[in-house]
Amino acid sequence: MWQIFLGSLFLSVIHALIPNHWIPLIALSKTERWNTRETLLATFITGFSHTVSTIIIGIIVGFAGIELSENYGHLTKVAAPIILLVIGVVYFLMDLRTGHHHHHHFELKDRDRKKTKIAVITSLSIAMFLTPCIEIEAYYFQASTIGWTGILIVSLVYLLITLLVMFTLVYLGMKGINRLNSHFLEHHEKGITGIVLILLAFMAFYIEF
Repeated sequence: MWQIFLGSLFLSVIHALIPNHWIPLIALSKTERWNTRETLLATFITGFSHTVSTIIIGIIVGFAGIELSENYGHLTKVAAPIILLVIGVVYFLMDLRTGHHHHHHFELKDRDRKKTKIAVITSLSIAMFLTPCIEIEAYYFQASTIGWTGILIVSLVYLLITLLVMFTLVYLGMKGINRLNSHFLEHHEKGITGIVLILLAFMAFYIEF
């Protein structure tokens, strides 16, 4: 259970640090002259939309994992970390091959600046909802090896940490005290995520065997 919790925590933090999750909100805040309350509200709405769609898909993946565990328990416990390892290697190689990666959840465009606050937030929320975080979906399969408890842990940690980190980064960005190297994170997100998934896969193997 602690393995699932820590794995969810690491993946959630990395996911929330991706610049395209929060930099556009800071830019919109300045362009539209939103106050802190309005900006943080927009952050909550868009962040919640994104996490909800990811959790919905994750629950479906987790349910499939539970069904397999009931009939092929030992096989599933071996397959889950293998899936994490394969996806981690693929992500890492993709980062090496391309050299950069843009995590396109939403981007600020000129026409967005002309929209009303409600229209802007709505468009961003829809974009976020339609682009769930695929990286963490594989971890739902790993979490399903301990049943619905594991799925619940991943969902809660992912939801709370994503929103908390986004809130923090947006607030610091508005105050002008955010010194995070966003360029590196934006261009190497897949590589970092891949390394974490590989480490989690080995951790799962070690704990299981």
